[in-house]
Amino acid sequence: MAAQAAAAAQAAAAQAAQAEAAESWYLALLGFAEHFRTSSPPKIRLCVHCLQAVFPFKPPQRIEARTHLQLGSVLYHHTKNSEQARSHLEKAWLISQQIPQFEDVKFEAASLLSELYCQEQLHTLEKDLVSACDLLGVGAEYARVVGSEYTRALFLLSKGMLLLMERKLQEVHPLLTLCGQIVENWQGNPIQKESLRVFFLVLQVTHYLDAGQVKSVKPCLKQLQQCIQTISTLHDDEILPSNPADLFHWLPKEHMCVLVYLVTVMHSMQAGYLEKAQKYTDKALMQLEKLKMLDCSPILSSFQVILLEHIIMCRLVTGHKATALQEISQVCQLCQQSPRLFSNHAAQLHTLLGLYCVSVNCMDNAEAQFTTALRLTNHQELWAFIVTNLASVYIREGNRHQEVLYSLLERINPDHSFPVRRFLRETLKMSNAEDLNRLTACSLVLLGHIFYVLGNHRESNNMVVPAMQLASKIPDMSVQLWSSALLRDLNKACGNAMDAHEAAQMHQNFSQQLLQDHIEACSLPEHNLITWTDGPPPLQFQAQNGPNTSLASLL
Repeated sequence: MAAQAAAAAQAAAAQAAQAEAAESWYLALLGFAEHFRTSSPPKIRLCVHCLQAVFPFKPPQRIEARTHLQLGSVLYHHTKNSEQARSHLEKAWLISQQIPQFEDVKFEAASLLSELYCQEQLHTLEKDLVSACDLLGVGAEYARVVGSEYTRALFLLSKGMLLLMERKLQEVHPLLTLCGQIVENWQGNPIQKESLRVFFLVLQVTHYLDAGQVKSVKPCLKQLQQCIQTISTLHDDEILPSNPADLFHWLPKEHMCVLVYLVTVMHSMQAGYLEKAQKYTDKALMQLEKLKMLDCSPILSSFQVILLEHIIMCRLVTGHKATALQEISQVCQLCQQSPRLFSNHAAQLHTLLGLYCVSVNCMDNAEAQFTTALRLTNHQELWAFIVTNLASVYIREGNRHQEVLYSLLERINPDHSFPVRRFLRETLKMSNAEDLNRLTACSLVLLGHIFYVLGNHRESNNMVVPAMQLASKIPDMSVQLWSSALLRDLNKACGNAMDAHEAAQMHQNFSQQLLQDHIEACSLPEHNLITWTDGPPPLQFQAQNGPNTSLASLL
């Protein structure tokens, strides 16, 4: 017995010495790896070599799993070698599964793997939406087989989102109907149920807005806003679902809140409630700033860029060009931080710069910006918007672009045999039916101008007066300027001296506001952005000596 005890003691001592030795070489290699990782600049190749040197020692499982995790993390964050990063993270996760009470490594490996998988899936979606839809369909069928109606709804809603992007509307309608039934019938975690409803309603609202149905969408939008209020009052339930297939999550509720603000801004913009759009944009941007202090999720930057794109258009309409230009500069700065973000928003950014150029009468720069935007997009609606604005530039420039203008008009509408006034009246009917206030105001003032030129002063007045009222409500500075000029000329022609004087005074006030803003915008260093047409956004801007464009067309 004494001999056995002595042998056991010797074995334990040898094992302890071996563990101590193992720990010392491991700590040494780990220290070297961390030194190289935190060097300035980081020496990632040497860091990776130090961590790889751990494996020939055949370390214990705990050290092996942690080293795979460290290698995967370094490769994921500091290199483009996603294949090796994924391999190490998967090994870390598999080994940690076999070790009791080793949750920190297991959960960190799973978290990094989920990020990596999401990035790979995003790249797949960008390259092949058809295949992505098929994969989501397979996912929905698998969820149905394993009895997870919650995850089935997530897959189907994701597929519906892609079908909307592809404009496959005949497939979207039955799919959204099915999703609505699944969401309403599913009984489970209240936050999960409400998050499904938010996803479903966001798709419905964007579908309506894509079709220009601003009035018809109001009930859905109200439901969406009520839904996000409900979610904000619910506490996160720590109890995990009994079905492992229900562990998917769409968006954190804080992100959903920003998304609902964004959808509300889109609706307000289309409806012509620009002050409301600005109010919700301010709320959303404040929320985003708070979230970005703790959360580096790329989707937050995407939300921020889309919100800024909308508010920039608001500023240009309301006559705040200088503020719009500074916000365009903010979008440039955000895009500098993310090549993917710039790739997705480059065409929109050049389009906004083109609109700004038009507002300050820099027509050559506007043409260059719109032409660049056309080169960068294959999105049908954005293409039509850019081409229409480019055509308006050529019209304002006169005869020197006549052939190019006719070519553009041919691409917009090959049928030239339409009566302009009848189409304007049809536009008025449609815009009135759906409360599209800006479209209504623009159509009214244009019809009023046509009737004035034709000498039909009474009909002209019937169009211009409501145009002015609606433009003041929006407020749309350009339509107000145009309407006040027409009212001045109409009243002069009809011999109404006092009304003519009042309209002339209004016109003068609007002109002065626009002139002041014009001078301020053209004096900003960011004004030099109008010359940028190639590559990534410039990092800095030279100061301007002052406005260098003609102001006559504004007045």
